[in-house]
Amino acid sequence: MKFKTIEWKGNSVRILDQRRLPQEVRYIDCKSASSVAEAIRTLAVRGAPAIGVAAAMGVALAAQKIRSSQPVVFRKDLAPAFQEIRESRPTAVNLFWALSRMERVLNQPLPETVPDLKRMLETEALKIFNEDVEVNRRIGEYGKALIQDGDRILTHCNAGALATAGYGTALAVLYAAWAEGKRFRVYVDETRPLLQGARLTAWELMQEKIPFTLITDNMAGWVMKKEGIRLVIVGADRIARNGDTANKIGTYGLAILAGWHGIPFYVAAPTSTVDLNVRNGQGIPIEERDPLEVTHFQGRAVAPKGAKAFNPAFDVTPQFLIKGIITEKGIIRKPFAGHLKRIKAPVAKNGHGYAPLQGFGRLDEARGYHPFD
Repeated sequence: MKFKTIEWKGNSVRILDQRRLPQEVRYIDCKSASSVAEAIRTLAVRGAPAIGVAAAMGVALAAQKIRSSQPVVFRKDLAPAFQEIRESRPTAVNLFWALSRMERVLNQPLPETVPDLKRMLETEALKIFNEDVEVNRRIGEYGKALIQDGDRILTHCNAGALATAGYGTALAVLYAAWAEGKRFRVYVDETRPLLQGARLTAWELMQEKIPFTLITDNMAGWVMKKEGIRLVIVGADRIARNGDTANKIGTYGLAILAGWHGIPFYVAAPTSTVDLNVRNGQGIPIEERDPLEVTHFQGRAVAPKGAKAFNPAFDVTPQFLIKGIITEKGIIRKPFAGHLKRIKAPVAKNGHGYAPLQGFGRLDEARGYHPFD
């Protein structure tokens, strides 16, 4: 990648401000947990994996600012930072997953000095960052087999390097296939109301010189029919135990259209996005954002003054519309419930990182899928 989404700078967290893309490439230096939480809340940093990394770094940053030399007091003083970051956004489970990892480090039973705890928290945050980059590359390696020369592939929102510590999830599949020499065209949904597809995915693909065509969201069905879309790949913010998947608003409709046209619909996400505590999509909290994001764009009104607007940031795609879930441990097939439980269990690592669970890497029938049959 030719850019860095998020970096640990020792005494600050540097974030590529995605609110300003594509017009301006600008970085902001967050020097407190509060500024990291604000960056998450205002979408300066976004995408489930990137939010998780930012959350962990925010805690490590807050730990540095605490002056107490007593571990018990140190833990107590750090609690507000956890809470503030926890409240920044509700849907992306990676945020809570990363905070849980930081809490486990903080609350281990062995007595540690405060400097030790600070170092351990920083080490864990960097570990989460580095693991995410490796996980994303492995998602790409598994997913690239789904892509054939000449394919036309549709994606929604941004699930690329901008949404992660690096490389991406859904776009990782495209990057890996392109690097292997496969040639294809990507169709990019603009993704209203904040245009993450038009502003971010299009910008990323342009950086990597992968050909794409930008479309408005309401063109997707017609484009599937007239342009010969062969594959749809999206990211995820939370995957329930049964495979129901929360992703950027508009994903649900896209999955229905893909099903109607017999186009395989895949989700690409790390296993950290799987939440076994949520039985199905009904249990996933859906963030509702400011209606002004719908009635205005970049400060300018696009609707009559006083117009009421509804602005859920995510929707939930039911598992029966999903062909497979591409993870760092392989491609998960139906029935999702049993496989997701297995894939979340610890597995032995090989010399290259994450060992796939047996049977998950198969392509089965990558084409000819029709969930409405």
